[in-house]
Amino acid sequence: MEYSKEFKRALSEFSPAEKDKLIFRLLKKDRLLSKKLYFELIDPETVDEKRNAMEENIIKNVAYACKYIANQKYFLMLIRSSSGEITEHVKVTTDKFGDVYLNLFLINKILEHNYQLSFERFDNVYKLYIYLINKIFKALISIKKLDEDYWMEFDELLADIDFQIHENLYLEKICINNGLDFNWLKCENIPDHLELIVKKIKSQGFLR
Repeated sequence: MEYSKEFKRALSEFSPAEKDKLIFRLLKKDRLLSKKLYFELIDPETVDEKRNAMEENIIKNVAYACKYIANQKYFLMLIRSSSGEITEHVKVTTDKFGDVYLNLFLINKILEHNYQLSFERFDNVYKLYIYLINKIFKALISIKKLDEDYWMEFDELLADIDFQIHENLYLEKICINNGLDFNWLKCENIPDHLELIVKKIKSQGFLR
């Protein structure tokens, strides 16, 4: 929404007390904005510290979720909730590196439970695997937009994910069927036009 000059002028004429009252009223209605302003203005924790805390949360969240692997709908709901926490962390801190790193970390932690997942019927885990493949593609696309100085850390996680995929026959087949080239799980091999490749894959009815 664009604001007219008249509207901006009217706001600027508010007294400091009126502006404070308006700000606090708006913050009560927007929890995310409130957390973002708190982080930017007075939060003693740095972005790195908050990212480290998120790693610990992911480990605990996945460990808890994996108690319910047999109930795939609930399991996936818990995983999506953990992913939502990452999204909130990124919006609050504008942590672009963390956006990729934490999502790859989450994928890797889930796939560390391949042994439990292998006991599930294919149709039970299909939605989970498609969800993970979509997250992998999104992370790879984001990596190409970040500085190459980060690639070494991403490559470590991608190598772990690559290994875990090949340890899971169902997931490996779904990756192949949905156009994921395993060579792309190394930063230097990610195509420049991967975003267009993914759009084409989706237009053909895959990744869903």
